[in-house]
Amino acid sequence: MQLLELKDIWKTYYLGDIDVPVLKGVSFSIEQGEFVALMGTSGSGKSTLMNILGCLDHPTSGEYRLDGQEISGLSSDGRAMLRNSRIGFVFQNFNLLPRTSALDNVMMPLSYSVEHLPERQAKQRSVEMLNLLGLADRMDHEPSQLSGGQQQRVAIARALINKPSILLADEPTGNLDSHTSEDILRLFQQLNQQQGITIILVTHDANIAKHAKRIIRISDGIIEGEIKSDAGGVK
Repeated sequence: MQLLELKDIWKTYYLGDIDVPVLKGVSFSIEQGEFVALMGTSGSGKSTLMNILGCLDHPTSGEYRLDGQEISGLSSDGRAMLRNSRIGFVFQNFNLLPRTSALDNVMMPLSYSVEHLPERQAKQRSVEMLNLLGLADRMDHEPSQLSGGQQQRVAIARALINKPSILLADEPTGNLDSHTSEDILRLFQQLNQQQGITIILVTHDANIAKHAKRIIRISDGIIEGEIKSDAGGVK
């Protein structure tokens, strides 16, 4: 089932009298349950495209449909509501709250969820999510007491706590060593295969991208092509 569809997406930034086109007619679709890598060098337009996919920004023109709903013309509030309920984000810098336990970091998005879970249920869901990600013995630890890989697992748990349709991971292994990076990428594969979560991995690194089942290459704001592979299997 088609989850995301972009048709002729353009994004232009206006700097005084200068127009700077960043995305130039981008079109592609992603089906429910796919694991896709969006790969491009710095300045290719991949971050701008990620912001549009994640409802953090809107295109200058073109159509973006999420689960059949046209969202490119939504207001900022409309995009925020959709973002909070349908999309989870994982970033390179973890973005965890300091001096706050792993459990409380994961619970935090539930406080502005449309579900409005009672505190007991919110805590139970957060505990289950941390257990799923192998952090049962780290729930009371603050970020400074966790390794980089553990911090990223907490960030992934936080991204998944509202049960989003899509997980957007922006250079999620950029601050990790090679061994820990491999662990996090295997975790993404497991979440995709076992939980059915649609994952979009944004990266400049071909070695990272190859862990996905499909790679979409972007250069100078244009989709260059894509590759399908069976490399998304858990090793």
